[in-house]
Amino acid sequence: MINCIIIDDEQHAIDLLCEHVKQVQHLNLIATTTDPIKGLELIANLENGLVFLDVQMPNLTGIELLKLIKVDVRVILTTAYSEYALEGFEHAVVDYLLKPIAFPRFLKSVNRLWTKKSSDQFLSEADHYLFVKTDQKGKLLKIDHRLILLIEGLGNYVLIHLVDQPKITAYLKLKDLSDQLSDKGFYRVHKSYLISLRFLTAIEGNSVRLLNVSSSVPIGEVYKQAFFDFVNSKQLGKQ
Repeated sequence: MINCIIIDDEQHAIDLLCEHVKQVQHLNLIATTTDPIKGLELIANLENGLVFLDVQMPNLTGIELLKLIKVDVRVILTTAYSEYALEGFEHAVVDYLLKPIAFPRFLKSVNRLWTKKSSDQFLSEADHYLFVKTDQKGKLLKIDHRLILLIEGLGNYVLIHLVDQPKITAYLKLKDLSDQLSDKGFYRVHKSYLISLRFLTAIEGNSVRLLNVSSSVPIGEVYKQAFFDFVNSKQLGKQ
């Protein structure tokens, strides 16, 4: 369900859009206004919502209002004047509807929201994966990094230790993986080890323990200061 508001200085235009919105099950109309200033106030509380925004309005045009929006919302511009279309798209609006707005065209515009949402969801899901070159010629393996316990560097290749799966040999350097995974909950604790903080269970002196890993992982001298600074920043009840 997407919450939406309608901003248009003509009440009959609002009434028509209200009727269109009622026919789309996944739209929830929460407010309408003929005052663009009031509309800007409504938008401030519409995070991840949808705005049907008229272009030609007194005091503040739709394009001017568009430039003032500070929250993450989707905007569909509505107007009787096609010359504003290019400027609207320069501000990354979802679509541009010419009045009078027929329902089939309205529906096509709204459906673009779901196409984009699906695309964003795909990109978000794809961000959990990486592809690595294995010891089998021409073969790439897709790995969900959320299942990686640790990665062990062995010169020009690495051993990737996974949850409840065999280790994977990949022809990569540990530094390359460290750079790629550093913002995804992984930490370099040794020249030969990159660990997942998700599976870190304990720190014992100069080594760490990971869930489902029988032996401890050493903390290298070069990485010790940065790692313990990080740990101290997360520690509760420090004396």
